[in-house]
Order: sequence, then structure tokens, then C-alpha cells
Amino acid sequence: MSVDPAAHETVHNTPKLGSIRGTAGREASTQRRGRSQGTTPQPTSGGGQFSFAEARSLIGDLTQPNAKIYWTDFLASIIVGFVAFHVMLFVPQVYGFEPWVIGTVAVSYVVTITLFMRSVMFIHELVHLPKQGFKAFRIVWNALCGIPLFVPSFLYYPHVDHHRRKHYGTDHDGEYLALSHHSRWWIVGFILQSAVIPVLGLFRFVVLSPLCWLIPGLRPIVHRHASTMVVDPFYEREDASKNVLRVVVMQEFFCFLVGAWIICGHKIVFGTWFNPLWIVAYAVAIGLLTLNEIRTLGAHRWTGDGSEMTFEEQLLDSVNYPHHPWLSELWGPVGTRYHALHHLFPRLPYHNLGKAHRRLMEGLPADSPYRQTVAPNLFSEIVALWKRAGDRNSVRQEETTQRAAA
Repeated sequence: MSVDPAAHETVHNTPKLGSIRGTAGREASTQRRGRSQGTTPQPTSGGGQFSFAEARSLIGDLTQPNAKIYWTDFLASIIVGFVAFHVMLFVPQVYGFEPWVIGTVAVSYVVTITLFMRSVMFIHELVHLPKQGFKAFRIVWNALCGIPLFVPSFLYYPHVDHHRRKHYGTDHDGEYLALSHHSRWWIVGFILQSAVIPVLGLFRFVVLSPLCWLIPGLRPIVHRHASTMVVDPFYEREDASKNVLRVVVMQEFFCFLVGAWIICGHKIVFGTWFNPLWIVAYAVAIGLLTLNEIRTLGAHRWTGDGSEMTFEEQLLDSVNYPHHPWLSELWGPVGTRYHALHHLFPRLPYHNLGKAHRRLMEGLPADSPYRQTVAPNLFSEIVALWKRAGDRNSVRQEETTQRAAA
């Protein structure tokens, strides 16, 4: 559970590429984005240029992660989250569905989702944390959160590709979809998939894992298509090295034990198959996944069309939410509400992102493109995405009509 090979790769490396989805090229890509509605900032020209050196000089002393903050934040979140989860599970069984019980369950549900979301988001930090000093944290995170919630850390190893400049937004990036260029149904489906993912997760570890152990030839298929936390359902993960495969097998074994207990534990202990845990766990999973899908929709502006994007296009395609911190930290915990800043400096620890953002806003020139990454709130960005998707759909329908008429 402790080994995290992908966590120590340099995120700015650019390995050799295969074919890149969308061959139109950078210039055509920019022209197509220029036809979208004005709610999306477009790359600046002329004066406003982003300087890495200037930005780095402003935040260079904030790169050291504080282990005490990581331990305290995670342990408090996961422990209180599990307490709230068990309150929701057992209080109705003991006291029935009295009015106060319903209120207690409702509050516990919100607390569980919020704190489980915060706990799970540490998987993002695991990829970027330094090798030294956090081995125990990786073990404990997997033991208390990753494995019990079916999100072991190996699922997130390919996240480093999302930070490689030549991979971002292409078919090498499993965390990107050209949502601004597709029908609005893609956005709807992206959220509704939350109802299916919990079942697929259980199937992955209770059924596919032992099949891979018994039939080695099945492992490459499962690893490529069913072993990654992705946004793009068509993404294919690269084959695992021996070191990574050892971690995968170890983590999925423990996930198998958890899944088998969820299915059979009640029968073994009480003699009946039905377990109230199934309903509570499924409800929490749907709530957690839906919240994360909504957060993800606002993390980027999704203006890429599959071709390689320039640095400035990538910068303006990501979003920061510095306003209303008490609210935005609930849906975008552990630094995920500063997504554009994180893409600029992936090694910045989450607890320093707010301070780094304030320094950049104070120290960078007034015409710096970085300022265009700031959005007022999550709702406004999702509405803008919805409008862009509708506009793209209208353009596509008009082009189809014109071709049919011709």
C-alpha cells in the first residue's frame, strides 16, 4: 500500500508521443475556440504575457509540505466522516424513524459526504508529494480511506499525464473531455454516471480482480480500461511495470476483502443476506460522486478540442475559485478549488495554495493572463460551460443542415 511509483515522476517531463487526437493544429484550435461565447477568456496577445520566473519568485518559499497539516487534516476528516456514517447507519435501526432521527440522518449524510470528499481528495496530493517523509501517510491513507472507499491510490497514478504540457487535453490525458465541443447531453451524462459507478467499482474489485489473478491474460485489458480514475471513458492506460503491478495487486486484494465483506458479512454474522449498509453506502457513494462530478465540471473550461494546446491556452482553460472560501472549500477541498494555480505549480502543497494565489494576484502585472483564471463561483462556470456546449451543438446542427441542403 505504501509504494507510489507514479508519485515521484517529474510532472513537466515530456515523453515521446504517439498520435494525438485532433490533427487540426494549434492555430485552428484557437480559431475554433474564438467562436465560442464571450464568457470564456481567450488567450491574450501583445502585452499580457505570463512569466514563470516572475511567478516563481513570488511563491518560491511555499513549496515545502507540512506533514503535521496533512496528518491532522486527513485523520480528523476520515475519523469524523466514519462516525457520521455510522450514526446514519445505526441510529435508525435503534430508534426507528422518529422526526429527530430523520433530522439526525440528514445532517449525518451531509457531514459524511463533505468529509469523505475531503478525505478522498488527498489522493490528488499523493501524486505530487515528495518521496521522502510521506511513506507512512500513503500507507495510512490507503488503509483508512483508499481501500475502504474503493479508491486505492493506484487508480490515480496516470494523473501525472494531465500535467504534461503535450498531453493535456489530448487522448493521452484521461482527465479531459472536450465538453465545450459536444452536446449538452455529455454534461448530463457526466453527472448521471454517479448512479452507476458504485456498482462498477464493486464489480471491479470483487469480480475482475480475482479473474485477473486466475487468468493472467485478462490483466492487460483490465489495467488499460478499468484501473484508472478518469473523465474520458475512452482513455486507455499504459501497461504497468512490474513495480506498479505489485502495488496494484496488493491494493486490489485488500479492496476485494472489503467488497466481499460488504456482500457476505451480514449473512455470516446475522444469517440474512440483506444488509442496511448497502443502502447507506450506495446513497453516500452517489452523493459523493455527484459532488465530485460537479466540482470537476468547474475545474476547467473544457475549451480544448483534442489537439495540443499552448501553455497559455491551458492556463486559461483552468479555473481558480478564491472567493467564498467557507463554501468553496466544501465542494473543492484540499486545494482543488485552486485548479489553475495547481496546474502552474503542481508541487505546491494544498495548504499553501491560498497564500500563493494572493501573492500572485498582488505581485503579477495588471495584464497578466493569470488573473483571467479567477471565476466568481462554481455555478457561473458551469452555466458558461452549458452555454458553450449549446452553442457548439447549434453550430454543428447548422453545418449538418447546410451540407444536407447542398
